[in-house]
This record gives sequence, structure tokens and C-alpha cells, in this order.
Amino acid sequence: MKTWMKPTKLQRFTFITSMPFIDVLANYILFDERLFKDINIWLISFPLIIVGGFCIWRVQVILGNYIKYHYPELRQTTKRVLFNILFIVPCMGLGVASIYYVYAGFGILGYQDNPEDLKLCLLMGFCINLVFETLYESDFYLGRYKETVQEKEQLHQLSIHHEFDNLKNQVNPHFLFNCFNTLSSLITEDKKKAEKFLDELSKVYRYLLRNNESGLSTVENEIKFIQSYYQLLQTRHGEAVKLSIDIDKRYEPYLMPSLTLQLLVENVVKHNVLSKNKPLIIDIFTAAGNKLVVNNNLQRRSMKVPSGKVGLENIKSKYKLLQQNGFQVIEDGKNFTVVLPLIWNNSMQQTKIDGKLQIV
Repeated sequence: MKTWMKPTKLQRFTFITSMPFIDVLANYILFDERLFKDINIWLISFPLIIVGGFCIWRVQVILGNYIKYHYPELRQTTKRVLFNILFIVPCMGLGVASIYYVYAGFGILGYQDNPEDLKLCLLMGFCINLVFETLYESDFYLGRYKETVQEKEQLHQLSIHHEFDNLKNQVNPHFLFNCFNTLSSLITEDKKKAEKFLDELSKVYRYLLRNNESGLSTVENEIKFIQSYYQLLQTRHGEAVKLSIDIDKRYEPYLMPSLTLQLLVENVVKHNVLSKNKPLIIDIFTAAGNKLVVNNNLQRRSMKVPSGKVGLENIKSKYKLLQQNGFQVIEDGKNFTVVLPLIWNNSMQQTKIDGKLQIV
């Protein structure tokens, strides 16, 4: 049996609970006061109408579910209602009339033909169908509405997945491109330093790949990575760049988008002048209100460096997708500051971005 041919729980429930009352009312229309005096009506007529009512109900269920199966969309509600009127109401009328003419034709329990009884039976059937079909359609509509909302939410989550993955994938090529440029310069300047840089780069890049697989990382892991990354910067720039880190221990388990600090530090080095006499100083520290701050003294390059704005826009987009407010970029002429909201790590909680997110 096809799925749509089976009655729903609501359809079965309404039949079971209402049929006894419909049966009593139908027999009262046919036999009037005899219903309360003649035991044969209860023994013979009552079961007959139950059987007839079941047949009518079953055919209507198949028709109604067939219509819903072929026109399941919310925008097709008008069509469903129209087809219900065109097919189910006549089916009900035909079924009621058939039962009536069986009683009248065979004179069951002495019943005699009375057109007024037929009108009352048809009116009763119409009213009952109106109530039940409205109930069935409302139940179907609400079910489809919930499914549609869930489908939209799933599509939205998939879209977020895709966008978040794209943002993560921007990090590796961007980082690698800059490192290769640095390595290229070192090869011509100092081969030993280039070898050391390449060795450190391989270690850092393995760590970077592992962390970039996850959407979020702990503050502790981000700090460990940025310390490793800083070693690469020192190999290239020496004392021209300095890094100061002051992290409150209680914030170490908190979460933040993976490789955020690497992007920010890379951005700082890219857009500022570095010299031993006037070193670029980068401060990373935590602040009240679950915040991590990255601050540097401004030493803008005289010639603007070409920028695709991957760094800051990437971080901003990630926080937006994570639905975390508080990301700020502040520039006052002397300092450039980025404020990052830290995410409470509730026993390595999973975020809305990825139901299978692994915290590294």
C-alpha cells in the first residue's frame, strides 16, 4: 500500500471518536423515537451504518490524501481546497445516498422511503465533512509550514557552511603567498637564514593546516600559534618587530575564529614600516567583558601596499556568521586597535556554524 493511501493519526482518531455519535444521529433521523425502544436498531442498524460510514470515510481519506500527495506545496492550498470540494463532497453525497436507498429499497427494519430523511442525512454528512476536511487541511498546512521552515533553515545552515568554508580557505593561500615572498627575499640576502626560515615555516604551516580545519580554536591555542608565527617574523625582520602578550589565564579556554591572530599580525606587518630604530610593537592582551585586544603603534608606509582586504574583512565576516557582536576596529592616529569578542566555551560547545565542529 502506498504511503499516501494510509490514514493519518488525526484521520483515524476523528473517525473512531466521531463515528458512534454520527451513527446514533443517523439512526435517529431514520427511525425517530424507535431508536430508544427497538433493540434491533442497535443490534442490526447500528453495525450497518458503522460499516457504511467506514467505507465512505476510507474512500474520502484516499481521495483527500491523493490530492495532498499531488499538490503538497503551501502555494497549492487553493487547488487542494478546490479539488476537495469537487471530489470529496460528491463522494460523501453518493455514499450517504447509497446507504439511504439500501434502507429504503430493502425496507431494513421496516424503514419506509422519506425524502426528508435523505435531505437531513445529506445535510449532516456535509456539515461533518466541512468540519473534518477543514481540520485535515489545517493539520496538513501546519505540517508543511513547519517542514518548509526547517528546510529553509537547513538551506541557510548549508549556505553558512559554504560561506564559512570559503572564508577559511582564503587563509592558507594568502598566508602562503606572503611567506613565499619573504622566503624569496631571504634566499638572495642570507641563505642560512632562508634555510632556518623554511624549517620554521614547515612547522608553522603544518600547525596552520591543522587549526584551519576547525571553525573555532581556543585562545590558548591561538596564542601558542602566534608565538610560533612570531618566530618567522623575527627571522625576517629581527628587532624591527616586537610582540608582547598578556593573557589572563581564565580566558585561555574561551573560543575565537581560528587563525584570527595570525591574520591580524600579518595585516599589521604588511601595512606598517619596520625598523630597528623605531620598531613596530604589537600588543595582544585580554580585557574585561570577554575581549581580546590586538594593538599596534601606527607607522604607515609612505607607499600604500596593495590590499585585497582579506584579513580584517575575513575576521569580520566570521564573527558575523557566528552571530557574535563586539568586533571593533579603532584607529586614533597613533595606534591601530582591533577588539575581538571571545566566545564562552561551554564544555567544548558546538556552534550553529557546524553541528560537528571540533574544538582544537
